[in-house]
Amino acid sequence: MTDSGSATQSGSEPARTFGFLRTAGLWAVDRLLPPRCLACRTIAPRDGALCGTCWGGLSFIERPFCACCGLPFEFDVADGAVCGACAARQPAYDAARTVLRYDDASRPLILSFKNGDRMQAGRHFGGWMARAGAELVQRADLVAPVPLHWRRLAVRRYNQSAELARGVAAAGGVELCVDLLRRTRATSSQGGLNRRARRLNVRGAFAVSPRRRRAIRGARILLADDVLTTGATVEAAARTLKRAGAVQVDVLVLARVVRGASPE
Repeated sequence: MTDSGSATQSGSEPARTFGFLRTAGLWAVDRLLPPRCLACRTIAPRDGALCGTCWGGLSFIERPFCACCGLPFEFDVADGAVCGACAARQPAYDAARTVLRYDDASRPLILSFKNGDRMQAGRHFGGWMARAGAELVQRADLVAPVPLHWRRLAVRRYNQSAELARGVAAAGGVELCVDLLRRTRATSSQGGLNRRARRLNVRGAFAVSPRRRRAIRGARILLADDVLTTGATVEAAARTLKRAGAVQVDVLVLARVVRGASPE
C-alpha cells in the first residue's frame, strides 16, 4: 500500500511543516473572508468558483476529441476516433484528458496557481479535472503527480502538480501517492523548445521511488499535471512507470496548448 499521507515530494521536515502551516493559514483566511473568483479575485458566488465574466471567457475542452490524447477535433467524428498524430505514433501513455485550452483566458488563472502561492486552488482545479476525466479516474488504482526536481521545489516551495493530484484523488476517491516518481536531474525549462528538443530535455529525467516499486507493478496509474504542450514530459514519466511494471498509465491535465489539428 502507498503512504497516502506522505509529504509533497522529498524535502526537509521544516519545509513540510512550513507547507502545512501555510495551507492551514490559507484555509482559515478562506473561511473568514468572502469567497473570491479564482481568476480575478472579485466576489464569487461560492468558494472555488469563478465569476460569470471569467467563467465565460474560458474555453473548455469537450467532445469530440481524440480518444487517445484528448486533442479536440474541429468537426464531428465518431466516438473512438484518434487524431493523425496518435494514429501515426501511439503515445507512451494510454489516454489523456484535459479540462481547458491553454490560451489568453486560462493562462493567468494557471500561472497564478503555479507561481503565485495560490496552492489552495489545487483542490478546486483537481475537482474540475476529476469530472473532465471521469473515465480515467474510475479505472485508476493510484493518482500521482509529475514531480519537480528538488531544487525547483525548494524555490517554488510546492509542486503545483501534486496539489492537482490531491484534488483529483479527493474528488474521485482514488488513492494518492505523491512520491511515486522522482525527478533525477534539473532539466531546463521546456518553454521555447520545439517538440524534439523537449523530448531530449526530459529523456531519462524520471525515476521510480525505490520504496514504491511494489505499488507500481500491475497498477493502473493516473498522472496529474498542470499544462500539456507537446506531451514530452508526461510521456517520459509514463515510460518510466511502464518500465517499472505499470499495466496502464493515463494522463489528466488542467490545460493544454491546442494548435491546428495536432497536439503541440
